Amino acid sequence: MERTGEQGDQPGQAAGAGRALDRRAELSEFLRTRRARLKPEEVGLPDFGRHRRVPGLRREELAQLAGVSVAYYTRLEQGNGRNVSAEVLDAIARALRLTDAEHAHLTHLAKPKSHKKKPAARQQHVRPALRQLLDTMDGVPAYIVGRRSEILAWNRMASAVFGDWAELAPGERNWARLVFLRPEYRELFVDWEQKAIDIVCALRMDAGCYPDDPRLSALVGELSVKSEEFRRLWATHDVKEKNHGVKHLHHPLVGDLSLNFESFRLTGDADQSLITYHAEPDSPSADSLRLLASWGTDATRPAPTVQ
Repeated sequence: MERTGEQGDQPGQAAGAGRALDRRAELSEFLRTRRARLKPEEVGLPDFGRHRRVPGLRREELAQLAGVSVAYYTRLEQGNGRNVSAEVLDAIARALRLTDAEHAHLTHLAKPKSHKKKPAARQQHVRPALRQLLDTMDGVPAYIVGRRSEILAWNRMASAVFGDWAELAPGERNWARLVFLRPEYRELFVDWEQKAIDIVCALRMDAGCYPDDPRLSALVGELSVKSEEFRRLWATHDVKEKNHGVKHLHHPLVGDLSLNFESFRLTGDADQSLITYHAEPDSPSADSLRLLASWGTDATRPAPTVQ
């Protein structure tokens, strides 16, 4: 394996330390934005056109669909989910047509005490066996990502494709920081907007699970100050899990790459996931990966002359 990194407290993450995300405000905004995206006709309700003063459904309409009183739902949307039952959350999730990821996020926000409290701010460690696994994945770009989109460990091919993360300070080995604050990653990802959305959705999931994590709050605060795109996407309150798909890259040395990715949740390893990339057999992208592999540790530096 080329390099591994452990994430400890870094100077760039100190701002905002000690503060936490406001769980009540998160719950309120999440419900409001989910309600605003639903059109009355989508749920069988009449649409009064220009006489409708709010986007999406009214609170009373959503309460009717969920089978709860307007006052009860209003209290919940104001961030008071202290005594809400799982059955009511299920009914509201159905009425809002939430995805599984959104449903889980709602539950985390509304009933945080029903989940085992985890020390979110502790240092994240990668098991030695997982580092060895990365090392054996020759020719396959792979890395392990943890909470707050932190890149914890990676192999040589990941460096060849995504850049030499070993040259970065540990606190900078973070997908959110890379994508929103480093111009070279705008060039690397052909669909930069989608990559940015995926990262923000993952951070939102983390915020639901760990609303008291001061380092996550500091990261969100810093990105909100430094990136207009991050502020825009964070305000949508979207959450989702993306376990597989295709990433289109424009590599500075070998040009265009189309790589299939798979994300594997590592059970029992503190919210860590193993991400792997591979190209279709006998494709131009497969040839490009082999070329990057042949260059070894120099793959992220100026290309050698090819005869």
